Amino acid sequence: MLYAILCYKDEDVVAAWSAAEDDAVMERLGRVHARLERDGKLGPSLRLLPTTAATTLRKASEPPLVIDGPFAETKEQLLGFYVVDVADLDEALGIARDLAAANPGGAYELRPVLLYNPDPRPPLARPAAG
Repeated sequence: MLYAILCYKDEDVVAAWSAAEDDAVMERLGRVHARLERDGKLGPSLRLLPTTAATTLRKASEPPLVIDGPFAETKEQLLGFYVVDVADLDEALGIARDLAAANPGGAYELRPVLLYNPDPRPPLARPAAG
């Protein structure tokens, strides 16, 4: 079963990290990622740019209104997400706990993925990760 693990954290805190602090967190997360990749559990994972780069389309008006910034003002922002292929919620929670140990603070929201569209392009045609 596929689960999305949505990563929330105060982006001002993350933005205040030094390069060394950011590198240390990414190294710890990298160890979790390597294990998940080895076990065939890790799908796409993305780190989002700051909410200052966001644009929102609000559907409530006609025509829909496009505004700069995130959908909602909150203490924690969606900073990224993982898609994992696991047996059940308990396994997804275990992965979220491992991610939380590598990057303390914030929250992880887990949601089952009901519709999955795999990337039909052959591996060499996909954009390089980076």
